[in-house]
Amino acid sequence: MTSLKRNSRRKPASQALGNIVGCRISHGWKEGNEPVTHWKAIILGQLPTNPSLYLVKYDGIDSVYGQEIHSDERILNLKVLPHKIVFPQVRDVHLASALVGREVQHKFEGKDGSEENWTGIVLAQLPFLQDWFYISYKKDPVLFVYQLLDDYKEGNLHIIPETPLAESRSGDDSHFLIVTWVQYTRDDGSKKFGKVVYKVLANPTVYFIKFHGDLHIYVYTLMSNIT
Repeated sequence: MTSLKRNSRRKPASQALGNIVGCRISHGWKEGNEPVTHWKAIILGQLPTNPSLYLVKYDGIDSVYGQEIHSDERILNLKVLPHKIVFPQVRDVHLASALVGREVQHKFEGKDGSEENWTGIVLAQLPFLQDWFYISYKKDPVLFVYQLLDDYKEGNLHIIPETPLAESRSGDDSHFLIVTWVQYTRDDGSKKFGKVVYKVLANPTVYFIKFHGDLHIYVYTLMSNIT
């Protein structure tokens, strides 16, 4: 998929494939006059507010894609792979719970061996891959997925102590924003349009947004970022 490349550090199916969340898939990708490329991935989730939209992690890519895999005509020969995924058990349940909703410093190593810390927010723990977590960063507000418990134990992830867990407000009515169309103004004044597709449970002001023509899932605090 020529456009499926981001921070690698990214014909519709003829019949419904049933519940494929947690399954591994393969498919071809044909965009315009580009040659067909072939991809394998795991289906991480299906958005309840938009059941046609799946959260997909492609092999070798850490960012999460929002794909309408049953209806996107660029997807060819979609298959559910037969081998089962081994779902690991989390041994440190307390640590896993403590990470969700927290601001963290995440250390990455560049190709030249240099190190850089990225500030991010841990958004959620995957329900069936419980050593994997959704996270987004200030430098790049798309949705990523990483094995954060390993990074924490290896000293590459640190919780920022000044940031307590976000708490849901009583009487919070911000769910009305779900499926609302929004407009985002870039620094150069240009605009792009998208739809609010999910509210992050760990933080009452943070939402997933899917912009028109973009396969990524973006993570924004609506009150400060969307106009």
